[in-house]
Amino acid sequence: MTHPENVPATEADAFVFGKRNWAASLDLALQSLVGIPAAILVVAEIVVLLAGVVARYVFHQPLVWSDELASILFLWLAMLGSVVAFQRGEHMRMTALVSKVSPSVRAFLDVVAIAAALAFLLLVVEPAFEFASEETFITTPALEISNAWRAAALPVGMGLMILTAVLRLAEVGSRRLVLGAVVLVGCLVAGMVLLQPVFAGLGNLNLLVFFVGVVAVAVFAGVPIAFAFGLATAGYIALATQTPMLVVVGRLDEGMSHLILLAVPLFVFLGQLIEMTGMARAMVAFLASLLGHVRGGLSYVLVGAMYLVSGISGSKAADMAAVAPVLFPEMKDRGAKPGDLVALLSATGAQTETIPPSLVLITIGAVTGVSISALFTGGMLPGVVLGATLCAVVWWRYRGEDLSHVRRATRGEIGRAFLISIPAIALPFLIRAAVIEGVATATEVSTIGIAYAVLAGLLIYRQFDWRRLHAHADRHRGAVGCDPADHRCCYRHGLGTDAVGLLQRLGAGDVGTARWRHGLHGGVGRRLHRPRQRARGIPAIVLFGPLLFPIARQVRIHEVHYSMVVILAMGIGLFAPPFGVGYYAACAISRINPDEGMRPIVGYICALIVGLVIVAAVPWISIGFLG
Repeated sequence: MTHPENVPATEADAFVFGKRNWAASLDLALQSLVGIPAAILVVAEIVVLLAGVVARYVFHQPLVWSDELASILFLWLAMLGSVVAFQRGEHMRMTALVSKVSPSVRAFLDVVAIAAALAFLLLVVEPAFEFASEETFITTPALEISNAWRAAALPVGMGLMILTAVLRLAEVGSRRLVLGAVVLVGCLVAGMVLLQPVFAGLGNLNLLVFFVGVVAVAVFAGVPIAFAFGLATAGYIALATQTPMLVVVGRLDEGMSHLILLAVPLFVFLGQLIEMTGMARAMVAFLASLLGHVRGGLSYVLVGAMYLVSGISGSKAADMAAVAPVLFPEMKDRGAKPGDLVALLSATGAQTETIPPSLVLITIGAVTGVSISALFTGGMLPGVVLGATLCAVVWWRYRGEDLSHVRRATRGEIGRAFLISIPAIALPFLIRAAVIEGVATATEVSTIGIAYAVLAGLLIYRQFDWRRLHAHADRHRGAVGCDPADHRCCYRHGLGTDAVGLLQRLGAGDVGTARWRHGLHGGVGRRLHRPRQRARGIPAIVLFGPLLFPIARQVRIHEVHYSMVVILAMGIGLFAPPFGVGYYAACAISRINPDEGMRPIVGYICALIVGLVIVAAVPWISIGFLG
């Protein structure tokens, strides 16, 4: 969310309250108050999960309370992470339309987004307190403590977000903007309440009104997706059903109770560690010693390095930040144009979206119920297929490269580089084996990777800057929490069945249905993002995954094959200019002007599309190794 602190205001409109210093100072203090406990909770989660794995597989004495404690801590972490995201304006939102309006309208919509979020929080905070009070009568099975210790995270987090929203509004430089936004949101809510008798007679059409109409209007207006879902669900429950609002809070609790989602921040942290400890540099150096002397060799190294590093971090921003600084200087010395470099870097970001432990794979498993292990197994070969198509373009473009000044590495140099890289290269295989063989879950294996990276950095590579280990707070977005209530309401009332029939009529059967859905994911993937965060397809998965994956099952498309095609389609959308935000993330990381890569990336995008068609046409590529 963009904060409109710099909105021009007249003297009559300006807030006087100590020139807004009181609000800004209180906001900064609140950020520290929330951020420090969130960082401590991340460390605590790592310790608890790793202790559970060690006790179970080393000492054969499982800690029966570890998962329960991790779940309790995770709900607090998710709520505090939502507060941190709200404070920093990092909740997922669609900005494609908002960014095209005039600055004054954009500033107003930014304030409307804050007011809309505040409206939702005010609607559910009282039921959240009621929910937490009812949980006092429930005792957890392992720790034997009141479940209120866990459920209290909901009202506490909501209360902190309400305070944050009020402070954000107080920091806006124009009273006219704030009053206008608050009045607009208030009038919309009041209008919906007055229309309650009309909603009572609409039946299942209310599903379209709230979960299509309200969500679409809110999302396109720039309201964070979490609160767009929340407003739609709360409105439907309150105005179109007899269900108490307590159900909304219960679904929020359920949505943020998937421990698998903890893998997201932990794998991002792991990606930072492999760059900080020199593990990424060791892998790239070995690949460069093998291929650096061939035409386009360092471009092949870039493709291979992104494949390997993606098997460790799961975060595209972490992948690109680990590889680009190592390879780009030498590639530029060999005459590569900056536009070619950023184009290939962006293309490899899309190519490696299915490489485990991809955060998109983890999110799909969490919100749709598809097996994480199956997704991890199925994601390996599609990345190879798209990598091969990219390499074909590299071969064509660099077939005439002059390498007369490049020295071929000796066998001794290759051997030394290989020995140095062994600990780093072993990490992605360790992570995949631990999940596929059932040694650890996708969440637990992230802690194994963190411990491995720390030890490798301290004992092997002797490169570990403690000063760079600043607080790494979880920034989970509440959309994952709001979404279960949304899609459950839709499917409980038959929207999924109707959608199957509609898609089949539009697309002429199973193949056509798949085509419509893949196109939808690819298009949406280009336009959804999290400001200032790594570009991912997670927002599109959260929005459409729970609705469209059940449709795929009904039309007999293998869910793992469908997942691979959807992820690759979204990846291409995310990293294809001019709308793909992943492309601009690659430009920012490599410090290259986006205009320079616009033309070179066309060939790579075409290669990715060819690879996508091959993966879609040959299901064996995705499911052949599932057994």
